[in-house]
Amino acid sequence: MNLDPTALQQEAVHVWSGLDGRPLSPKERLSIPMQEMPAQDPLARGKNMSEVALGYSAEQAKIEASRCLQCKTAPCVSGCPVSIDIPRFLNFAAQGNFTDALGVIREASLLPAICGRVCPQESQCQAPCTLGKSLKNPLMSVAIGRVERYVADTCSDSLPPPAVKPATGKKVAVIGSGPASMAAAADLRQYGHAVTMFEAFHKPGGVLVYGIPEFRLPKAIVEREVNTLRQMGVDIQTNFLVGRTRKLKDLLDKDGYDAVFVGTGAGLPKFMKIDGENLVGVFSANEYLTRCNLMKAYDDGRAATPIYRSKKVAVLGGGNVAMDAARSALRLGAQEVSVVYRRSLEEMPARQEEVHHAQEEGIQFLTLKNAQRILGDDQGRVKAIETLTYVLGDKDASGRRSPVAVHGSEALLEVDTVIVAIGNDSNPLLRQTTPELEVNNHGNFVVDAGGQTSMPKVWAGGDIVLGAATVILAMGQGRKAAASIQRFLAES
Repeated sequence: MNLDPTALQQEAVHVWSGLDGRPLSPKERLSIPMQEMPAQDPLARGKNMSEVALGYSAEQAKIEASRCLQCKTAPCVSGCPVSIDIPRFLNFAAQGNFTDALGVIREASLLPAICGRVCPQESQCQAPCTLGKSLKNPLMSVAIGRVERYVADTCSDSLPPPAVKPATGKKVAVIGSGPASMAAAADLRQYGHAVTMFEAFHKPGGVLVYGIPEFRLPKAIVEREVNTLRQMGVDIQTNFLVGRTRKLKDLLDKDGYDAVFVGTGAGLPKFMKIDGENLVGVFSANEYLTRCNLMKAYDDGRAATPIYRSKKVAVLGGGNVAMDAARSALRLGAQEVSVVYRRSLEEMPARQEEVHHAQEEGIQFLTLKNAQRILGDDQGRVKAIETLTYVLGDKDASGRRSPVAVHGSEALLEVDTVIVAIGNDSNPLLRQTTPELEVNNHGNFVVDAGGQTSMPKVWAGGDIVLGAATVILAMGQGRKAAASIQRFLAES
């Protein structure tokens, strides 16, 4: 098979142009090569914050959508946490009817431009794709997310906001403004309820704003989706920390809200509890990315916060947050950036696309290694980490092979900055100020199938329930909770 991207594109255009708009047979769909996503040059993009992936052209979007076999079983829909009618939207896109394609997506998701960029389609809707199975290569499944991104970017401004039913007289508070909260707020508002969203930061968007870098998700796109909520009539109050500005119980007992949805995410960073984590130059990925993204530390002279200037950076962890931190450090001027991960690349939980982009940009991957202590100079600043080498043993509960330390394999890595990206726990504020809420051993809220917590009139969803999860999984929880809240309000 010819894997040259340029040749593949030319072949795809040739196949498409010979069809003259007639219906395609399954055999013809199988013959259309997957469309590659254009991207910035790796050397150039490592020095700017502009989006890396440049998006499909209209022709590419039509060609890629035409690869869908339109199978009756539609396993892709069951792989989507919000159950978008994927074959129907792809069918419209294949015809060049991008507005109707977006309309289909928006029946289930208010955030297609965001999900098309940051969701792991390869492990969700694209994983069960019949085309990928027919070609015996899951990497050749229909690139659903890339087509979704194109139709959202092209047509979002031409569609009105979702329609809102007549006012019900009911009030719902939504705590947090990330993906779960945005999905819940949109559905609840469409039911006709008055919805107020409370955000602790000065900008709404949650992890979409503070956690995901500009080069992966331009903040103008998040702002556009937030403005859609405003157009629908959702009242968004910023700088409002529920638990401090106002207790959760007060929203119900004193402010007259009939129900509350909590979507505050998992914002409490984990540390490794090793020597040296209190040195100058050690950061949680949360702090580092928040300074860079929400407060635009990369914009010299106009940033709302300073940033630690680094030459040699070690990022500890192997997830998407670790990739974001490493690639951000490079763009902030670091000369060397290393990702230190105690398993192999095959076990790394980060999206393959993000790992590939990081490698292209020159990020080093020190796999089967982990930091066991951080060393400082006489001024209390980071000067090195001591690493230990690992080998892989038997599989653990996650299905990945467990790392086993090799004794006597200590080595020093000279660095001046360490970014810890090993995950987050839920913020304890709400559970500390609302003892009625039941939590599990990890501090996550315990909910039923509809997202209802142990506290009457309070629902929750997203990372506060799941721990760190994906945008689309959080949205799915927000929608389930909104449906449960709607049933409760309709009966009360």
